[in-house]
Amino acid sequence: MSRENYMSGQANEKIVNGLTKVLADTFVLYFKTHSFHWNVEGINFGQLHAMFEEQYTALWEVSDDLAERIRALGAYAPCDQQSIMENATLKGQPKVIDGKAMIKELAEDHTKIVEVIYPVLRTAEDAGDEATVDMLIERIDEHEKTAWMLNAHLK
Repeated sequence: MSRENYMSGQANEKIVNGLTKVLADTFVLYFKTHSFHWNVEGINFGQLHAMFEEQYTALWEVSDDLAERIRALGAYAPCDQQSIMENATLKGQPKVIDGKAMIKELAEDHTKIVEVIYPVLRTAEDAGDEATVDMLIERIDEHEKTAWMLNAHLK
């Protein structure tokens, strides 16, 4: 698609739908990471508690960026928890698990969210939507880096 198609909004709906899925997964990942922060125990408590706090804070901040990008494209961001959950591919963790399992699950989720982001990135590239492309490249980089760091704890 040419830049003119982006400016006319022809691709916006598809981009917004994709961004909504990324936002939903980001929110699920945010809450899971925050709950792990609350509930982690054991010998590595201090390190994991601090690491999870750093991660959930970053996820909270980027959720605002994603929602604002959806608004900039002329759509509304999800307004309730049900809308978030309907668009999410990631799942919450309903029970308390041990620290190692928390790390493994978060590493897997960071990898899974990258798989959700790539198709949206390609759609935005095709539409000439450089602002969304830029944002999503940064998201991919951060999720891959976080997955790598989490996986390094498991070795």
